[in-house]
Amino acid sequence: MKILWTDGSASPNPGPGGFAVIEDGKPVVLGKEKESSNIRMEGLAMIAAIEYAGDEGCEIHSDSEFWINVLTKWAKGWKEKGWKKSKGEIANLDIVQRLYELYCDNDVRLVWTRGHVGVKMNELADEWANRARKGETL
Repeated sequence: MKILWTDGSASPNPGPGGFAVIEDGKPVVLGKEKESSNIRMEGLAMIAAIEYAGDEGCEIHSDSEFWINVLTKWAKGWKEKGWKKSKGEIANLDIVQRLYELYCDNDVRLVWTRGHVGVKMNELADEWANRARKGETL
């Protein structure tokens, strides 16, 4: 099982966005969107991590409590209701659906970590998400 760290960035938020997947202290996947949000980039980072891990499975460390809640608490009910919430639309539904499908079909463990408190791999994921947003590639 791969141990991966993910993060996303947009500056301003919304604005240009980037994301990173870190393994063994180095970036293995970077991505960006011209117009995005921190939330979108965090979700795309998780998608990229699961796809990168493939059949090996992964443990994803993320500071996105939102996406961990989507996957572990909310998406199942939304899917059962035809991808609807009781109040309003589901934001970033394209990412929610793809990420939930990958989460259900693969061996994925989610570990929440507090962001911006000096956790080395989380800080590295944040640094590389910002570098990806600015156009850096692998």
